[in-house]
Amino acid sequence: MARSGATLALAFSAAAAALAWTTAAAPVSSDGIDPLAVVSVSPPPRITDALVGSSIEVRFDRPVDRATVSAESFWAFARWSGAVAGTIGFADDDRTIVLDPAGAFSAGEQVTVYLSHDLRGTDGASMRPGGYSFQFWTRARPAAMQFATVDVLDTNAGALESSRPYGGVASDMDGDGWLDITVVNEDTADLRVYLNSGDGLGTYGTFLQPTTPVNIQASPSEPSDFNRDGHVDLCVANIATSSVSILLGNGDGTFAPQQEIIVGAQPRGIAVLDVDGDGDVDIVNTNNSGNNLSVLINDGTGSFAMPTFFEGGGNGERALAAADMNEDGLLDLVVSMYAGQEVVVLGGNGDGTFTPLHAQASGGSMWMLVLGDVNGDGHEDVAGVSVSPASMGVILAGTGAGQLGEPDPTATDAFPLSTDLGDLDGDGDLDWVTSCFGGDWVVFSNDGNGGFAFAGELPAPSNASCAVPFDMDNDGDLDLALIDEIDDSIQIVINSGHARPGDVTGDGVVNVTDLLRVLAAWGPCSHCPEDLDGDDAVTVADLLLVLVNWG
Repeated sequence: MARSGATLALAFSAAAAALAWTTAAAPVSSDGIDPLAVVSVSPPPRITDALVGSSIEVRFDRPVDRATVSAESFWAFARWSGAVAGTIGFADDDRTIVLDPAGAFSAGEQVTVYLSHDLRGTDGASMRPGGYSFQFWTRARPAAMQFATVDVLDTNAGALESSRPYGGVASDMDGDGWLDITVVNEDTADLRVYLNSGDGLGTYGTFLQPTTPVNIQASPSEPSDFNRDGHVDLCVANIATSSVSILLGNGDGTFAPQQEIIVGAQPRGIAVLDVDGDGDVDIVNTNNSGNNLSVLINDGTGSFAMPTFFEGGGNGERALAAADMNEDGLLDLVVSMYAGQEVVVLGGNGDGTFTPLHAQASGGSMWMLVLGDVNGDGHEDVAGVSVSPASMGVILAGTGAGQLGEPDPTATDAFPLSTDLGDLDGDGDLDWVTSCFGGDWVVFSNDGNGGFAFAGELPAPSNASCAVPFDMDNDGDLDLALIDEIDDSIQIVINSGHARPGDVTGDGVVNVTDLLRVLAAWGPCSHCPEDLDGDDAVTVADLLLVLVNWG
């Protein structure tokens, strides 16, 4: 159902938003015992520069029953490096659960932590039915954002084929610690996986064959671990066939046959989150022509139920992302209303349903959006791109209570299709990349307060379609995979920070100059290039990285 802006303004008043917050966060007790509650977490929610070696800690208001703590009830998924393997421990008289990762996170990636409602206190009290989730970003190393194209990957199997890649992820599909590239192709209706060669130079082989079928005009995609086997899985929305494909990874770059579920007309956005508090990851998608959203519930094995449809509170649901917009420990949805030119925040209730919190005029028809704290105030913000009435990027600042501020526009090239955030210069805040079908990839640097300045333009062979910021060469800074859907290619672009681990100066050689730089910076050192392992100090570990990579 479409609604006018005036009607929405009344429906999503501050009073209604406050009521939604109170209902979601309030204790619910059927046996006279207040639910087990989260007191604090580390790294802090929404932080943009957590150390890549961080442990994940959650403190509760009482001791936790150890028998209820498992890899199913307390776990984390890193967007690029995958399901977080490690050991679970306890502290503070069992009031704190600690997940100590077996390895470091990838630089500049987002991590989501899931706690299920099966956790209980030693007094027998369970968590609230919706469980608890929070997200944070890891730190990227300093870099000058001087990008160099080191390779171009062809997405076609032959000269006569047109694959039309439009979307992709950079998750580690084979578990070797190097980030791979998976592109989603509209015309060939498949996924094509390029495995990282692991040489530290950002090189990839040709895509694996046979390719993985999805369906026609496949585009939006998100990674997770739906069946909890430790391998990265994907979900993909197929626009032309009004369906969602779920593909369970085999751990070697290949996938099991898809589970395809018919949803509403023209699914244009997709998000992954635990909507019902059981600790596994569910799927929500927008149906642009259907004018609603679908939720697909995971049974815990990676098999999904038929969709349940719900109204988004606007006209033409399109772009979609999930984050904790009202900071109650339940992930919410942010939806762009393409026809209504609004952005709507839907608060997660923890039972598979959502409550409207706020609707904000977006200043245009928003094609895509992404979420992150861009102004450093600790709250999630929206970075979107609009194609009508003008081509522009738009920032809408979040308040932390589910509200959004007025749109702050930034000029882009013509027809921006994609918007991506990542700390490209390694200064602790999120920079911005827009991909413009009528132009190129445009990079904007963040001043730390959410003010974005033009930092450069990366030319597209034909039509810039999307960008994937990730650390492809494992040197600690963010690189880019740039997808051109008309040229059928992926530009592999290395950031200038470090050519290889141990290369402090970024000149492609690890030598005495790098060694002397490390020795001179010895001790506490935040966001400095000599801190090679990103732990806020220059120590023996950094010195060893120089020596091991000498030459």
